[in-house]
Parts: sequence; C-alpha cells; structure tokens
Amino acid sequence: MKTLHHFIGGHAVAGTSGRFGDVTDPATGEITAKVPLASKSEVEAAIANAHAAFPAWAAVPAAKRAQVLFHFRDLIIKDMDNLARLVSTEHGKTIPDAKGSIARGLEVVEYACGIPQLLKGEITEQAATGVDVYSLRQPLGVCAGITPFNFPAMVPLWMFPMAIACGNSFVLKPSEKDPSTSLRLAELMLEAGLPEGVLNVVMGDKDAVDTLIADPRVPALSFVGSTGIGRQIYANGAAHGKRVQALCGAKNHLVVMPDADMDQVTDALMGAAYGSAGERCMAVSVAVAVGEETADEVIRRLAPRVRDLKVGPYTDAEAEMGPVITKESLERIKGYVDAGVKAGAKLVVDGRDLVMQGHENGFFLGGCLFDRVTPEMSIYTDEIFGPVLAVVRVADYETALGLVNDHQYGNGTAIFTRDGDAARNFVARVQAGMVGVNVPIPVPVAYHSFGGWKQSLFGDLHIYGPDGVKFYTKQKAVTARWPSGIRSGAQFHFKSGAEH
Repeated sequence: MKTLHHFIGGHAVAGTSGRFGDVTDPATGEITAKVPLASKSEVEAAIANAHAAFPAWAAVPAAKRAQVLFHFRDLIIKDMDNLARLVSTEHGKTIPDAKGSIARGLEVVEYACGIPQLLKGEITEQAATGVDVYSLRQPLGVCAGITPFNFPAMVPLWMFPMAIACGNSFVLKPSEKDPSTSLRLAELMLEAGLPEGVLNVVMGDKDAVDTLIADPRVPALSFVGSTGIGRQIYANGAAHGKRVQALCGAKNHLVVMPDADMDQVTDALMGAAYGSAGERCMAVSVAVAVGEETADEVIRRLAPRVRDLKVGPYTDAEAEMGPVITKESLERIKGYVDAGVKAGAKLVVDGRDLVMQGHENGFFLGGCLFDRVTPEMSIYTDEIFGPVLAVVRVADYETALGLVNDHQYGNGTAIFTRDGDAARNFVARVQAGMVGVNVPIPVPVAYHSFGGWKQSLFGDLHIYGPDGVKFYTKQKAVTARWPSGIRSGAQFHFKSGAEH
C-alpha cells in the first residue's frame, strides 16, 4: 500500500503529523493508499513557501505567466488517460465521466491563458487639466483553495490556474478522499515551468482548513463543498479579514412543461440525475412535472430507463454509472430512500439492493426514482448527493416556479418547454444563479462565471470567468499629474473634474 505526500516548495514532502486517512477504491472497498493529514506546522510551511515565491512570480509579465499555462494545458491533454484513471480509481466515476470533468477544468485553464487581455485596466485621459486617471488589477498574495471529493480534477482547475495567472501563489487543500489527482496536477505545473513554491498542495482535514483561515499571510480563500461547512468557512474567513467565495449545496429542479419534448426530457433527466452517481452540485434531483398527464408521461418513460441503468466499475467500458465515494455515503443515501418511503412517497424504482457481482464490497447503488414527492419530505428538502430523483407533481407553471424559488438552495435550475414566453418568464423570475432552457445542467462555459444564489453561495463573486479575475486581484485607481507649468494653488476641498 502506498503512502501519499504533500507537495511543498516544488517537492514531495512526507507527512510528519503521524495522522493518516484512508484512500479507498469505491468499486472494491479496498484501501489503496494512506494520505497524511497535515499538522498546523506543515500547513504553515506550505504557506511560507507560497509567501516567499509570491513577489518574484507577481513580477513576471502576464504574457510569460500565460506561456506557463499554455504549456500546462498541453501537458494535461497528453496526460489525460492517466489523470482520468486517477480520478476514477479514487472517486469511482466512469472513465468517460472523468475525462469530461477534466475537459471542463481544462476550459478554465484555456481562459486563464488569456490573462494579458483579462488584466487590462481602464484609463481616462485628461480627467482634469493635465490629470489622467487609470486603473490596475494587481495580485493579492497567497491564495488558498479547499476542494471537494466529487471533482478532484475539475474544481482545483477552476481555482489555481486563475489565481496563478493573476500573479498570486497558491495553497491547495484537496479532499483527503481522492487526493492523488491534485498531486499530479501540481507535478504538471512544475513541469510546465512554474517556479517552485508558487503552487503547493497540502493534504489534511479540519486542522489544515483552520490553519489556512487563521494565517494572516493568506488573504483569500476559495471553497467548494457542503453548505454547513461553507457557511462556517465564510464566517470565519471574513472574521479574519479575508475575502471568501464559498460555493455550497444545491437542490436543482428541472421544470417539465406540458409542451416539452419528452424524448429530450427523458434523456436530460437520466444524464443529469444519475451521471456521476448524482454526486455533483449541479445534478438534477427534482423533476417538477406541470400537470398530471405530464407527470404520468415522465414516470412512464423514466422508470424502465432507470431500471436498465448500467451500473459498474470504471473498468467496465459499458458502465453508465459507477459507485458512490464511500460506504458512509452509501448508507446515508439509502437512509434517505428509507425516509422517503416512510414519508409516503412512491418508490417507483428501488436501487438499494443492487449487488455488483465480483465487486460485492464496492459502494454500488442502483438508480432510485420517486413519484408523488411533496415539499415537506426530506428527500425534497435535503441535498442527498446520490442517484435519487424525486418527481413532484404540480397543477400549473406558477406553482412550479414557486417551488424553485421557495427552496433554500438556488444553485442551478432548468425548464424544458417549446414555449418561448414561458422560458423567458422563467429566466427572468427564477431565483437561481444558473439557469438552463432545455439544458439540464447549465454549467457556464469558462468565459462566464459559475455560482449560485441563496444558501448555495456565500460571497459576492462567483468562480472562474470574469468574476474569477476580480476575486484573485485587487483594483487600484491612479490619479496622475505631471509638471507642465500648471499651478492651481493649494486645495482645501475635493474638486470635481469640471472645476480643475
């Protein structure tokens, strides 16, 4: 069994805390590696390395920083098969799903390659007589990222390439459940020409997170994970004077109008609800069917597809869905299904008893489909983070919209319809940060920004895209006058441009 390490100052560094976590293959249930859980001093060493590397990296011209990222992009493409294998063996998702997630992260790297253009400021010439005003965007210093288990490549790639492109150094704390991908990405950044110490990776748990929050050398924190933890990180980070973006939980609704293309709806719900075993913050976990006939048709079409869902390990090329991440996750998801049945929802397809031959100790669960779910049930209110789809029946469009808007989460949502008026009204009125029209998982492309509303986001700025540049930089406005024989005398009050 291998023992993993930290990546500090451009080198693999063995853990010294004496504390370790288990890395498990979800398809077999076997422990494949031990991961060190960093002590405070180990995290501080990573911060110190990043802090020391920052001034020289910030002074590198943006065009040269972009060259490193271009090289990094090429190395990711060349290493795609290996990276996907790392993702799949530690997370459990299928190889095509793993490659797709890496590709979405790669898009952000490509966006960050345009950093010379993205950092351009603004200028007002002759704002007053002989006075020019211009703005700059400058890096913050040591930024930190805390990333979840469900996307061990994509979410780190949403963070550190943007931060580093902007001239910052970075400390990444990935999930201890599937940490190997982050280590490999750090190696590729070093190979791409990134100076030692600019990117550091520390393994750990709450102790590591608390150290990153408390250390005054870290002015900014990015987080993706559960709402409970994200709320605490946001509050504690703000209390320590840091800027924080915390992208948190979700309960994404897909509204099915009576005029929707039902073939399209069925395909969309299958992929969005059961892809990646439902372990993604943009998974659709609620289908809101408008009208009884619509609901009956959704169930009629979905039920056989869910029963026939091909579940298997990542080594099965035909598998459509892999296992969930841990045994604890498996039991928690089954507990929610039990609660839904007890609350009176109709369990149309029950995946709880799935046994994968040859992988009996793996964390496999079949797709679960509920009908006649009501808003007070826990399978409706809570983020289950598993392959469980709840169908809610409503009488009309306004009730459907009200359900989405009344929920505590506002990450993503979608409407499927042929009616342009309904779609336009939904986009205008729905209380969610990302909206799809006949698109089930409306994750924005890299040159827009990703983030939700309500309890799905704490902080003012979304992740990557234009908001990513703003988050990882601070703006400076410069007002300049050069001697040209102009004298205006001492000024004892603020003057407008027109007064000069």
